[in-house]
Amino acid sequence: MTDLLYYLSGVVPFLIYFGTSIVMLLVFMWLYMRMTPVDEVTQIRENNVAASLVFSAAFVGFALPLASATANSVSFIDFLLWGAIAGIAQLLVYQIFRRFYPLVAERISRGEMAVSTKLAGLSITVGLLNAACMTY
Repeated sequence: MTDLLYYLSGVVPFLIYFGTSIVMLLVFMWLYMRMTPVDEVTQIRENNVAASLVFSAAFVGFALPLASATANSVSFIDFLLWGAIAGIAQLLVYQIFRRFYPLVAERISRGEMAVSTKLAGLSITVGLLNAACMTY
């Protein structure tokens, strides 16, 4: 019985970090949707693959460094701080990309895959680099 209690001692921290990660993912996606001039959810419901690709890649691009922050944090506050930094970095990627492709939102709305794939790749790439830089 004591072995079982020993193994279950990590359940509460798991639930705290996992629950907080889900909330942070939802907040990130809400901020991302407010930042972009198109309604991604409507676009996806209308079967716009380009919008789905970009939206999913942004989600993955944030989840990667968030997972790294979870694994490498020294405290819950440290995790929250680095999770916020990861979110800011990902949101900046979109803003910088828009400077080079000012019609990106319209092009995604039209279902253009080339620009969507490039933005998706950039989101995931920055997420990977962001995650790797959090291994302190």
